[in-house]
Amino acid sequence: MHRPDLITLLPFLAWLPRQNRASVGQDLLVGLTGAILALPQSIAYALIAGLPAEYGLYAAIVPVIVACLWGSSWHLIGGPTAAISIVLFTSVSPLAAPGSADYVGLVLLLTFLAGLFQWLLGLLRFGALVNFVSHSVILGFTLGAAVVIALGQVPNLFGLDLPSQATALQSLLALGGHLREIHWPSLLVALVALAVALLVRRLLPRWPALLLGILAGGALVAALPQWMSGVPLVSAFEGRLPPFSPLQFDLDTLLRLLPAAVACGMLGLVTSLSIARALAGRSQQMLNANLEVRGQGLSNMVGAWFSASLSAGSFTRSALNQQAGAHSPLAGVFSALWVALFTLFGARLIEHIPLPAMAASILLICWGLVDIHGVRALWRVSRSEFLVMSLTFAATLLLELQTAIYAGVLASLFFYLKRTSRPRVQQWREGEDDVLRLEGSIFFGACPYLQHRLQRCEGARVIVEAQQVNFIDYAGVEMLHQEARRLLGQNRSLTLRQARPQVVEELLKLEGPEHCPVLFET
Repeated sequence: MHRPDLITLLPFLAWLPRQNRASVGQDLLVGLTGAILALPQSIAYALIAGLPAEYGLYAAIVPVIVACLWGSSWHLIGGPTAAISIVLFTSVSPLAAPGSADYVGLVLLLTFLAGLFQWLLGLLRFGALVNFVSHSVILGFTLGAAVVIALGQVPNLFGLDLPSQATALQSLLALGGHLREIHWPSLLVALVALAVALLVRRLLPRWPALLLGILAGGALVAALPQWMSGVPLVSAFEGRLPPFSPLQFDLDTLLRLLPAAVACGMLGLVTSLSIARALAGRSQQMLNANLEVRGQGLSNMVGAWFSASLSAGSFTRSALNQQAGAHSPLAGVFSALWVALFTLFGARLIEHIPLPAMAASILLICWGLVDIHGVRALWRVSRSEFLVMSLTFAATLLLELQTAIYAGVLASLFFYLKRTSRPRVQQWREGEDDVLRLEGSIFFGACPYLQHRLQRCEGARVIVEAQQVNFIDYAGVEMLHQEARRLLGQNRSLTLRQARPQVVEELLKLEGPEHCPVLFET
């Protein structure tokens, strides 16, 4: 038996000793399946982030191992994601040329800062803070990110060499001025890759559609060298394990990257915890949210020193991991090790991948981000949440992506506060008494509305049925005392009926039980 403090430090000791030869063998095969899916995605996400292709593979190795061993979820697998990659690009590209050594250094520093933010949230048990980023914000951001990513890949699809733009609108305007310069062989390669991937998805859904589409595009270029000589290819790199990358901590740079790091950290946590909770519900697992937050943060803090850009949970890879029958987080560890083997021995294959074929696979990834069912459900259930989603989507297209996240969170909080500031009140007469049944908390935001409702009552007694009031703050206590004294001056009274003990206790604290103007009734 391991000591509790040792398991807290090394949480994988809670499940690793329970594994046997059969479960390890199964996880090894599941990890291979996940690695096959991760290879094309990781390269694509590196290109989205403005990084050399190998950095996508690096991000699928060390962070994945650390997150699986130090996290809580049995099936969550992380790595680079589309949304985070585009946020990294828009955050760092104004500071350095994409793909340059300075650019890579800034991305890794931002990754470390985001991981440190995540780890501190978990250490302080503030993991629940990510709940303030509502589903509507994530939905709107994801839709916007899909459009931004797709527009950013259209130049590669058409064989155009265009400078990157800060927003989707600028990208669209820049693209419009160069449509006559389309390189038709590049477009043909992209269409072939897209058609093959779609066909495989339709006929053989368990096969790696993206990988086969990319291979088809590469085969077309290799088969017709004279016609396809101008098709751009992914830059070659030397096959090696993730190299150690010392970080440069400069105060001015840290301050410039900090807002983007917080936004990326929050986005990564919301994505990872949402996926982990969904998978835990299917597998009947008790998820430790704070442990998972610490694991995600530690994975990015450590990964940044090993050339890994920011990683988060991947729904596609995690769902595949669970459906393929993974027994433990070892499946994620094995997936990372399979990717490491490819990085070491298969790197020369990457230089034969056409950029238009990669662009086509990225477009398919973007289409997978579009949740039409979720948008329709949001419209039917809550128009205010639909408005938050729409505002976040518009902000994503018009502003830098980290700013769009903040805008969506603020919009979501605004509607939440507006809703809670007007708690539900039912009112009726009992003889000469006015009775109000209150459903909600009595806090500073709701005090003006509740005070207005109390002042409209004309009965000899004003009775508040408070059995559904869970919380009252100082502003609420002060307001009820003020209204009770006003009614006493008119030979009337304010009575709380069936109030919870914690509410009564707070009301009696202000002036003591003997001087409290509010009456209580069971």
